[in-house]
Amino acid sequence: MVVSLKRAIAAGGDSSLGDLGRSELARAVAQALSGKGPATLVARETLKPRVFRLRFLIDGRERSLVAKRMSPEHARRNQLAIRRWLPEVGLGGLAPGLRGVAAAPDGSWVWQVYEDLGPWELERGTPDPDRVAAVVREVATLHARFASHPVLAECRLHGENRDPSHLGTMVRDAIRALERLRPQHLAPGTAAAEVRDRLLARLYRLHAEAPARARALSEWGGPETLLHGDLWTSNAFAEPVEGGFRVRLIDWDRTGVGSASYDLSAFLLRFPPGERDGIVALYRRAVGEAGWHMPGRRELNHLFETAEFARYANRAIWPALALLRDGAPWGLDELLAVEGWFRALTPVLPPSGAPTGTPATSAPPEPRP
Repeated sequence: MVVSLKRAIAAGGDSSLGDLGRSELARAVAQALSGKGPATLVARETLKPRVFRLRFLIDGRERSLVAKRMSPEHARRNQLAIRRWLPEVGLGGLAPGLRGVAAAPDGSWVWQVYEDLGPWELERGTPDPDRVAAVVREVATLHARFASHPVLAECRLHGENRDPSHLGTMVRDAIRALERLRPQHLAPGTAAAEVRDRLLARLYRLHAEAPARARALSEWGGPETLLHGDLWTSNAFAEPVEGGFRVRLIDWDRTGVGSASYDLSAFLLRFPPGERDGIVALYRRAVGEAGWHMPGRRELNHLFETAEFARYANRAIWPALALLRDGAPWGLDELLAVEGWFRALTPVLPPSGAPTGTPATSAPPEPRP
């Protein structure tokens, strides 16, 4: 089957796979389709860079899979979250089924093949409120079940550690990278030098604030829990089923351990400000049933701001390193974007009576490859 799948994948109708390892992809797909009979690839769709939907015809019936190529560390996190951590707390159905895995010969990247969840991700703009509510309740269940759970030691080992020191770590790393850019790499007075200096000034202030923000996170952030780490609406699926919705979360690449405010902030910023209070109220009720007390509005806004600042600082590191090492032309554009995110951030929960507005632009935590 692997040979026939390799030929079918290579003969697909577009060149979007490029040089991404068709042989390994064919092996992973063969695992996913094992025992299903001869398969014919009938369609291939690029969902985003290095993520593809593959449709096969098997015994006259169509079957769809999603294939994603990723780094070994991200693949390991996904596999552990799906096959070990979530099932350990009774949430094995919260992630898509992982059906096949194949790595490059040198171990530099991995293909993973998942069941296709269909077109049920939360809509952009203003998603259906009932579907949003179903996702919020399931996210609250995720956080409550993992709160102070012993498995968090393993989650921290293989995932990302977002303990109260996380902001300070990201800020220090960003400062080191930006400081090395001057003066030999960027000419004084240029746009690149000016944006670097403005970012450094902001990061120096954040560095001074980091200890107080860490104390606030320890006091108000609640128990440590498992975080999805990239909780955008595009990663949340709510499929209508009898009696409600079946919720799944995809892309556990950034999963780790920390305060639930990190996930909640990312999710809230996908919605217009006027809708966020209702989402927080629903989440508050759901975790309250598990005996978890959330802080007030002012404290939550402080925690959300800290989470976003950590994301922005993280995103400043990689373009700075790219400029430092290679003079990469995209580096300046990304530094300008990071500066814009810092300037544009307003309280996630707006003051009462403030305009509803539109969703804020928040940095994805995934660094540029």
